[in-house]
Amino acid sequence: MKKKCILSLFTLILVSLSAAAQTVSPKAIYTDSLGVTNEVTSITDAQAPLEVTFKANPSGLGSNTASYEWHFRRETGTNKLEEMFVRYEEDTQYTFNESGTYSVLLKATLDDGSEIDPDSIKITISDSWLEFPNAFTPNGDGLNDTYHAKAGYRSIISFKATIINRWGQKLFSWDDPAKGWDGKYRGSDCKEGVYFVIVKARGADGKEYNIRKDVNLLRHYIDGGSTSGK
Repeated sequence: MKKKCILSLFTLILVSLSAAAQTVSPKAIYTDSLGVTNEVTSITDAQAPLEVTFKANPSGLGSNTASYEWHFRRETGTNKLEEMFVRYEEDTQYTFNESGTYSVLLKATLDDGSEIDPDSIKITISDSWLEFPNAFTPNGDGLNDTYHAKAGYRSIISFKATIINRWGQKLFSWDDPAKGWDGKYRGSDCKEGVYFVIVKARGADGKEYNIRKDVNLLRHYIDGGSTSGK
């Protein structure tokens, strides 16, 4: 009897050790604004649109197979989460287009019905911000040579900018806030003077940007080796 109890206890220990070794270690993989690919367990203050690949990274399953549930949830208040949808692949992908804080919870169940301890990834998408200067100096000195959005723009998910002259003629347009106008029209330098920019954009927080402002093209303005774009 004593021998049977020892064997049963030994078997229980082996089962417990086996169960403890069965884990998931979810990771979020994304490329940041510098073009660097990151594999992390949380993402803070990211910009939208943000494409993320989620990997379950199971271990210790042995001959068992597992089924997966990725629960995508959004914070709606303090300690409140709203379920958005569920994915059932081992690895999945999603693009975040709205600002806010998200929790992506991974649940895994083995084919014998036992559950692996769940784990989650927290993702924060920042609110949007977009502004434009009123001047630039395309004189080839490497400073302020291109008219574009001010540095620090964030979470802009749709964008269109157009440059026109005083007669309303369209000179240039672009659809990426990282790009801009070089002060040329059909390959030739535009004259110094006042032009106009019209910007229509939308942020991940739902904010609409309708910007219309003067653009001062100053080819010969130099101030101590720097230029003014304010």
